Amino acid sequence: MKIIKYFFQFVFFYLLFIIFKIIGYKNASNLGAIIGKKIGPLFRSNSKIQTNLKNSNIGNSEKERNYIINNMWSNYGRILSEYVFLKQFKKNNLNQYVEVEGLNYLNEIKNNNEQAVFISGHFNNFELMAMEIEKAGINLCAIYRPLNNPFLNIIMEKIRKNYICKNQIKKGKSGTRDLLNLFKENFSVALMIDQRVSEGEDIKFFNRSAKTTTIPAQLAKKYGCSIVPVYIERIKKFHFKLYFNKPIKFDNKFSVEQISLELNKILEKMILKKPDQWIWSHNRWK
Repeated sequence: MKIIKYFFQFVFFYLLFIIFKIIGYKNASNLGAIIGKKIGPLFRSNSKIQTNLKNSNIGNSEKERNYIINNMWSNYGRILSEYVFLKQFKKNNLNQYVEVEGLNYLNEIKNNNEQAVFISGHFNNFELMAMEIEKAGINLCAIYRPLNNPFLNIIMEKIRKNYICKNQIKKGKSGTRDLLNLFKENFSVALMIDQRVSEGEDIKFFNRSAKTTTIPAQLAKKYGCSIVPVYIERIKKFHFKLYFNKPIKFDNKFSVEQISLELNKILEKMILKKPDQWIWSHNRWK
């Protein structure tokens, strides 16, 4: 029965993508925002998100937290619509909607033939981050988690490989081997560190223990590479500002756990800038 449900989901989203393409970037983004608010709560209960926000001390009241949730679903919908236009973003046809800060750090990494670990979370159109790194001429691989829906996953993998980052590594043990092989060939890596990973370590995140990936810390320890925090915010519905922060070199005296904790603290600061632009629906503290 689940495969039938996935098929009808695929048909729905495929038709929706066609509509987005026809009506253009701005109209699609606005329509996506409306759809996100309507259907988002069907996939994840707002009460669960309220709990995540409350336990993280985000929002002073239920009303304020509901405001964050509504904007989050709206942002979700906009991101969905923007997948249709990633090709145009890649070819710079929509370049006027993206402002980038910190390109000098990318140029230094490229010119010095260095490796780096780019870390971030699921903020706004997070796919644009890896795209901009590749545009800067850095050899990059990106770790991703396949979608549960196999029909949609085929489309998503094609979009990601063609327009975001051609070296996509599937999350898991085999993916870790692929990552290490590419790292030995002087590739940099981009990954999201904000999701729960069953094989991760228990590291504090918003003052609660959360299963956290230690891949960035392990790579920094083993190869001595820099870690570059990346953040993207949505400005005025259709515009983005992308920040590549100063690369961090951790002293060898730091343990994997200490580095991972510091990265979680950096992620917390990013989230607190605009809490409604992060994905609170994820069961981070399960």
